[in-house]
Amino acid sequence: MVKNLQVRSLEDRDLGQMAEAFRILGWDKPRSQYERYLSEQREGRREVFVAFSDGAFAGYLTINWSPGYPPFREAGIPEIQDFNVLPRFRRARVGTRLMDEAELAVSKRSRVVGIGVGLSPDYGPAQRLYVLRGYVPDGRGLTSHGHPVSCGRAVPVDDRLALYLTKELTAGSSHENPEA
Repeated sequence: MVKNLQVRSLEDRDLGQMAEAFRILGWDKPRSQYERYLSEQREGRREVFVAFSDGAFAGYLTINWSPGYPPFREAGIPEIQDFNVLPRFRRARVGTRLMDEAELAVSKRSRVVGIGVGLSPDYGPAQRLYVLRGYVPDGRGLTSHGHPVSCGRAVPVDDRLALYLTKELTAGSSHENPEA
């Protein structure tokens, strides 16, 4: 159960707790990753939102203001990236709150936000969340390791097989779907 949910920008004091939470899960998310995110946040290249429930780290996401996906970068579309909610906090609206904050921040600078989603079953809850929030495919098809997948090409179904989605935003607002 999520109590006293707080969502705010990443701070130095969060780095150790975040890295430790993912180490316990066996996920490769070292402290150096969060140190880089914090540095990029200070430089204005990335924004990072973290969620805490009763002081316990629950999840985070980042906004990359100049993403690597060429169609987003060329169109000036910020991309929500590296969106993670710890398993024990899932289905408790932590992800929805993080997305609300990200969409609000993006809406102050852009009319459109983008996000990439993996296609393996592990990403099923994220796929559903994004659709319920109004994200639609960008119309460019699948990518694998950052490259378009052409018809007939065999590619591995791994964390780098993705579909990119976009959402039109209203300035200064976010969309909260009660089902998400």
